[in-house]
Amino acid sequence: MKIALVHDYLVQDGGAERVLKAFHEIWPDAPTYTLLYEPSKMGTHFRTKVIHTSFLQNFPFATTMYKWLLPLMPAATESHNLSAYDVVLSSASAFAKGVITRADTLHICYCHTPTRYLWSDTHTFVHDLGVPALVRRILPLALTGLRAWDRIAADRVDKFIANSKTVQRRISKYYGRDSILIHPPVETSKFRAGTGSGGYYLAGGRLVAYKRFDVIVNAFNKLGLPLKIFGVGPEDRRLRAMARPNIEFLGRVRESLKPDLYANAIAYLHPQEEDFGITAVEAMAAGRPVIAYGKGGGSETVINGKTGIHLEEQSWEELANAVLCFEPASFDPEAIRRHAQTFDIEIFKERMKQYVDDSYASWQQGEPSKQAVNQYLHETHRDRHPSIA
Repeated sequence: MKIALVHDYLVQDGGAERVLKAFHEIWPDAPTYTLLYEPSKMGTHFRTKVIHTSFLQNFPFATTMYKWLLPLMPAATESHNLSAYDVVLSSASAFAKGVITRADTLHICYCHTPTRYLWSDTHTFVHDLGVPALVRRILPLALTGLRAWDRIAADRVDKFIANSKTVQRRISKYYGRDSILIHPPVETSKFRAGTGSGGYYLAGGRLVAYKRFDVIVNAFNKLGLPLKIFGVGPEDRRLRAMARPNIEFLGRVRESLKPDLYANAIAYLHPQEEDFGITAVEAMAAGRPVIAYGKGGGSETVINGKTGIHLEEQSWEELANAVLCFEPASFDPEAIRRHAQTFDIEIFKERMKQYVDDSYASWQQGEPSKQAVNQYLHETHRDRHPSIA
């Protein structure tokens, strides 16, 4: 079985990239095809791997201003030549699922989410993009074309894997497809169960608008309690300008420092609606309870009353009230950690390898592709209704 990996783009190191790293551990010789690759932002792991980029890599400032290349990304994705492979495993939250494969190649997509800015978050995306008013008026026209391509791209996938129940529902709604569930990998062995002795609350991740760090900052501006925030992103400057002195921004934190950072926190704050939410699971692997928004990934990973508590709404008032009423001593760090271990990377790797191997074995025995089924249904419908060409 000759397998290739496909990823949207390698220009930031986040949860999706951790999944790709796990794929590399399962299939160390598999090459990776991606639209863009910026080695300086990706750490040392990818420098030892075979990375094939698209023609977009040759554009000036492509890896820093890649959002302006959105209209070209469908064509760039389709330009990947995957004709040499028996199995293609795409890691997609946007374009990677749209690759073109041989008719006898099995294409499995590990879907982090149907493209947020095309479907579930399209209106907030346009509003929050921070571009001139004229661009905001024109942009929806471009997104309509991308939305049509994205729906066609989903039909090129033979099997979908969702990273959460939330994403499973989105795949069903927007793509009309079934999927199996395999949660993303978390390296729980790196963490120890802590007691929150540092006396601070903690939040972190990519500082982007949808993660609602503004809710956290506004709440702790009012509370005056110690808060640490790790991570970088486009919201960094705005959030720092909002924050009072009790809030400390740590910037990019080395992975080796995160276990102690989590373990010494009173609780981890997670007010965003995530597709899954790896940082919340890391916090629980360190035995710390999580105050999470009770929708999306947080509703699946955080057990209300046992490993944390759920917020009913995304507001600073709701979060501030939850912190004031929070009783960290009522949570058992070891029990929280045991729950987090159900999301461990070794479980992920075992399930992924088994699923890919089993799927390929069935494929070789003649299991029809999604494209073949669609073609059969279309032709049957056309035969019954000759007026449909």
